[in-house]
Amino acid sequence: MKEEFLYYIWQYKLFSKKDLCTTENQQITIVKSGIQNKNAGPDFLNSQLKIDNQLWAGNVEMHVKSSDWYLHKHEEDVNFDGVILHVVWEHDAVVFMRDNKPLPTLELKSFVGNNLLLNYKSFICRQQSWILCENQIENVDKFLIDNWLERLYFERLEQKSIFIKELLQQTNDDFEAVLFQLIAKNFGLKVNGDSFLQLAKSIDFSILRKVSFDEQKLTALFFGQAGFLEKEVEDSYHQELKKEYEYLKYKYNLQPLFNKQFQFFRMRPHNFPTIRIAQLASLFFTHQNLFSKLMSITQKEEFYKLFSFSIQEFWKTHFTFESVSRKSQKKVSKSFVDLILINTIIPLKFVYSQSRGEVIEESIIQLIQQVSSEKNSIISKFSELKVKSKNALESQALIELKNNYCTKKRCLQCAIGSSLLKKK
Repeated sequence: MKEEFLYYIWQYKLFSKKDLCTTENQQITIVKSGIQNKNAGPDFLNSQLKIDNQLWAGNVEMHVKSSDWYLHKHEEDVNFDGVILHVVWEHDAVVFMRDNKPLPTLELKSFVGNNLLLNYKSFICRQQSWILCENQIENVDKFLIDNWLERLYFERLEQKSIFIKELLQQTNDDFEAVLFQLIAKNFGLKVNGDSFLQLAKSIDFSILRKVSFDEQKLTALFFGQAGFLEKEVEDSYHQELKKEYEYLKYKYNLQPLFNKQFQFFRMRPHNFPTIRIAQLASLFFTHQNLFSKLMSITQKEEFYKLFSFSIQEFWKTHFTFESVSRKSQKKVSKSFVDLILINTIIPLKFVYSQSRGEVIEESIIQLIQQVSSEKNSIISKFSELKVKSKNALESQALIELKNNYCTKKRCLQCAIGSSLLKKK
């Protein structure tokens, strides 16, 4: 038995209210169960109870055993002076308050049904499984799952918002600069994401604005800051970029990164950092007002068109500065745009709308549901359990479910776990 389970029972009143009484046979009527306290102090705040027809307003504290009150030294903490009821699973000691009167105590085990206990023991207490409810989840009502996944998706958006808001704070709320940093990170994918973010942060966005009208200058700026123009390469294009960057470096007092942090090992050539940097330069050259365009677009196909830009001619026949390859357009794929939508554009839309006091949840749902479901081990495993992901909203929500609920065994806070626990 865990205190968390007691919170759950109390919050949802999963016990018999008939003849509810304290260990001293005082009748209890719950007017308000209170608000669960996530911080230090009593477990439920602002409760209202009738004890023997006397109305009390105050807090409720919970323990597995009554003696835990003394184990946790609550008698020494003034924050617990306002407790009006001690809710325990097992009453093994009388707790006295400062006025030397016994604290009214409710022993829950006398009022909780066997079904709830059996569900808790067979479900929550399981250890060896991918998720604790894997044998029952396919029987959960689909409407409940769909609504829970939608809520989980917005929880995931809120988590992503934290990082975005940190970047905004660092850039004095410059949404265009943050968009550049986030898209750069996406272009680096998992392997080079952090390096690409550092590249974007090394360039003051005011400089990018000044040179974005000239693709050669912009490309030189990106490759120069990434450290790819430091060494000598016998190629006229590389030499032109190097010369251009030397001028920009002097003019804007730039300090390039160490390019060894960009990884090529075990990467597909189309994901080489050189190709992604070239694409990033072409994107910001092609769309001078990229942020406003992205914020106004609402249809997936429009995003595909916006990212359908041409890379510089040199890169159509190269994957690196040093070697020539067969000619290819090296377009940004639709699946890559989907990743940018999921990880950058939609979260940034969400934060931007919040900053303007706008409510756009419905339009965000409509957009994310247009994006195909992600494919990874978590989504595949849920599919095996008959919980299939139809779009990116559901795949993102399932990732949130697994990582922040199932893995952490937060079943009591999960709508799916809660419904299974209440099952008769």
